[in-house]
Amino acid sequence: MKLGLLTSIMPTSSLEEVIEFAAQQGFSCIEAACWPKGRAKRRYAGVTHIDVEHLDDGQAARIKDLCRARNVEISSLAYYPNVLDEDENSRRAAESHLKKVIDASRKLEIGMVTTFIGRNHNKTIEENLEIMKKIWTPLLRYAEEREIRIAIENCPMLFGKEQWPGGQNLFGAPAIWREVFEILPSSCLGINYDPSHFIWQMMDYIQPIYEFKDKIFHVHIKDIKIHRDRLDDVGTMAYPLSYMQPKIPGLGDIDWGRFISALMDTGYDGAACIEIEDRAFEGSAEDIRRSIILSKRYMEQFII
Repeated sequence: MKLGLLTSIMPTSSLEEVIEFAAQQGFSCIEAACWPKGRAKRRYAGVTHIDVEHLDDGQAARIKDLCRARNVEISSLAYYPNVLDEDENSRRAAESHLKKVIDASRKLEIGMVTTFIGRNHNKTIEENLEIMKKIWTPLLRYAEEREIRIAIENCPMLFGKEQWPGGQNLFGAPAIWREVFEILPSSCLGINYDPSHFIWQMMDYIQPIYEFKDKIFHVHIKDIKIHRDRLDDVGTMAYPLSYMQPKIPGLGDIDWGRFISALMDTGYDGAACIEIEDRAFEGSAEDIRRSIILSKRYMEQFII
């Protein structure tokens, strides 16, 4: 297993600086953020460490040389939009950029893109599955032709009132995964497995590892802390951020020993990238770097 870092937590650093930092800290890989430049619509989005819209052969060669020189792989190109957005212009823009990310993953010889399925949050699950089939069938064909695997993160993207009622990513639970994989039976489609999203949905985050072991392409390392007093006050039907809080690994409710043990049971040997969204470490660039160092130090109990 390769311990890595999702680069979106370092928005003011260049790719060269991120790779240098990752090498200094002993990371094996990075998941490189590839959003369109200057088009952020939410926190942790809009970060561009690889500008796929202008990536030519020379730039690709320099990135590959840099990674080889510092012994840091790029595990995946990361872009997490809503390609099922009810706004057609937003949907088409997201779909167009996702194709560019897929092309860049091929050019850089990475072979993977991490993203969301998306969701029209004002429509039912059944309606969204129909929309998904229409949009994702050609997208997956595009990825297959370029031999790129697509790993979908299991984040429902349902945190506050702007994403209510259904959230912006359909791919939030194992029951949905089964339907998605039946509707889209592509060997290129898999999971970017993030246990933190099981915690605030009050779900088992261990058992699905065994059932979906052949579909786990990539892993996120992020923790969640449930504030039980707040949950008792507002209930599970409230906005999730009313009762939960993203934390660095070790400061939330995930048993990381059990989680990594289950992955090892299944023979998973891919990337496990630390994703940081802990507001306690966002006061400065120094705080952000400290959060990364602390996270890695904690996870090295289980991944070396």
